[in-house]
Amino acid sequence: MQSTTTTETATPLATGPSLTPPFDDPVLIFGLAMVIFLVAPLVLKRYRLPGIVGIILIGAAIGPNGVHLLERDATIQLLGEVGLIYLMFIAGLEINLNQFIEYKDRSIVFGLFSFVIPQAVGTVVGVYVLGLSLGAASLFAAIFASHTLLAYPVVNRLGIATDEAMTATIGGTILTDTLALLVLAVVIASVDGVLDAAFWLQLGVGLTLFFVGIWLLVPRLGRWFFRIHGDESYFEFLFVMAVLFICAFLAELVGVEHIIGAFLAGLALNRLIPESGPLMNRIEFVGNALFIPFFLLSVGMLVDARVVLEGAGTLVIAGSLIVMVFATKYVAAWATGRVYGYDRDQVLGMFGLSVGQAAAALAIVQIGFEAGVPGFDQDMINAVVLMILVVSLVSPALVERAGGALVRAREHEEYDPSDTRQRILVPVSASSKYRESLLDLAFTIRNERDDEPIHTVAVVRPEANVRTEAKVAKAEALLDEMEAYASGAEVPIEEHTRVNHNIASGIVHSAVENRITTLVIGWDGARSRTQQVFGHTIDRVLSRTTQLALVGRVRERLNTTRRIVLVLPPGIDHNDGFSEALHTVKLISEQTGAPIRGLVIDGDRAQCQRLFGLVEPDAPGEFVDLTDWDELLAALRDDVRSDDLVVCMSARRNDIGWDPRLQTLPKSISTLTNGNFVVMYPATEERADDRQFLRFS
Repeated sequence: MQSTTTTETATPLATGPSLTPPFDDPVLIFGLAMVIFLVAPLVLKRYRLPGIVGIILIGAAIGPNGVHLLERDATIQLLGEVGLIYLMFIAGLEINLNQFIEYKDRSIVFGLFSFVIPQAVGTVVGVYVLGLSLGAASLFAAIFASHTLLAYPVVNRLGIATDEAMTATIGGTILTDTLALLVLAVVIASVDGVLDAAFWLQLGVGLTLFFVGIWLLVPRLGRWFFRIHGDESYFEFLFVMAVLFICAFLAELVGVEHIIGAFLAGLALNRLIPESGPLMNRIEFVGNALFIPFFLLSVGMLVDARVVLEGAGTLVIAGSLIVMVFATKYVAAWATGRVYGYDRDQVLGMFGLSVGQAAAALAIVQIGFEAGVPGFDQDMINAVVLMILVVSLVSPALVERAGGALVRAREHEEYDPSDTRQRILVPVSASSKYRESLLDLAFTIRNERDDEPIHTVAVVRPEANVRTEAKVAKAEALLDEMEAYASGAEVPIEEHTRVNHNIASGIVHSAVENRITTLVIGWDGARSRTQQVFGHTIDRVLSRTTQLALVGRVRERLNTTRRIVLVLPPGIDHNDGFSEALHTVKLISEQTGAPIRGLVIDGDRAQCQRLFGLVEPDAPGEFVDLTDWDELLAALRDDVRSDDLVVCMSARRNDIGWDPRLQTLPKSISTLTNGNFVVMYPATEERADDRQFLRFS
């Protein structure tokens, strides 16, 4: 009998993730990172220390130079690079562009001080103390002549990015880092022996085309995209990300670091992404929760505390770097403060923000080492890492201290217990087609410091019980949709549903009961038999209220606004609520980045220009004289484009500035332009806090 042999093939058993350090399982690595990002800031917050310091310290502790739980592998490096790019992009986005342009000389001066002083001192020390050649000494100085906005998350959290000194520091970054990286390009080219006319021509032409191309093309592309995709969605976020990383890549192509492209992308998209909108909230959320912490973790994993034991060479170079970076960056901040009259806290904030070192410093020393620049050996790399460790701990702490003082000073100057808190009411109906656009308008004029919700109200006419309940349920669903939209911008909404035979009465009662200071009302442009200005309901609301009121046809996204055309009828500048109304227009300008063109009808243009300059906040504006209403209509017909926002300052009947032509002007504007327009009615009674809108310095 023939025997048969059964052959069994052994199948390897599935094994779980390795729990032996360093961990290589991606799920475990990501989970550990999330725990670090959560726990480190919470723990350090108890000791009043910046949370980013905790992430850096833990990165050093668990990295390859610590207990070696994680490798600083390609994935960590990639996420760290993305985080740095994202950090510079947000810095460009959050700059107050009107203020940046108005005070661009401050950014240029600080950028030059912050580069030239460290570059000169570092070159001298490199030649005469460390014995480096002139080229190597120049590259050594460039390591700390640049700076990384390592403490920018603290600036962002404290809300001081719009402070003039912080704006100058952030704006100076692009000049400082560009010059430092140009030194890198020149020195490396000299090592390779190709420092000829062709090199300079290629570098100059490439940089010029890059800067001009980004500044001209990105805003046009963004405005086109946002106008086509009007609904707020993740497509807008993906578009912004695509622009960001393409710009960063193009920067590398022309010979500068990707962070320059990221910062420039932020500036180019600045006016298209309102600070108070849902898109900005999403961008900041993703950055602060994910990408930027990965950058901080990556920086921490570079730190090797053992370098202090590796000989005198590392300590001498590290000591030179640390002393010079602190001394020269402080001198640059102090000199800028002296030139422009900044106080001690502003100077300290500039110093703390600009003393941070990471990306550019690492790029310069690593590229110099790989290119074989004399003197750029392992001791130099270790010294730079040690410098990064020290400034990573000091920079956020300095900004936290200075920023806290700036916040306290700002609150003390601008607020008074008797001030009226702003409360905005947005009435809506089932027929409202552009409810989200009305909310966007309310977002732009909302005072975030008052911490008041935006009130929404829907008024339902009563019918039979069942029908009334159904209509109320529909109105509540409508308001819920608006609340969901506002939650994307982290703006609280307080809903009100009223049953009233008279829609106008329901809106007026809601305004009185909730102590509303500002009304934002939508108008579709339709005419009615009983219309005087807008229609029976809106006209009745305006006649029975005294608050500041904005009645608008807002169909296009406000962030696509190129220019604000402000119409000022005769005598409106004598209205008691003119300063508040002008303040509101300038808030819209600040949020959209759109300049203001004032059309003064048969009035005092110089007086309007003077009052415009007195009202906060800063916004670019020019005023021109028009002789009569016919010239106004001709100007609107010939000069206004679809991406302009027309704002007509009006007045209620019998108030100062009222004119019979104001009754027909809204309809005329609606036929002369297809774009957005708002008719603004100043408050009819002088408020006790009217001076809060003026500057007296």
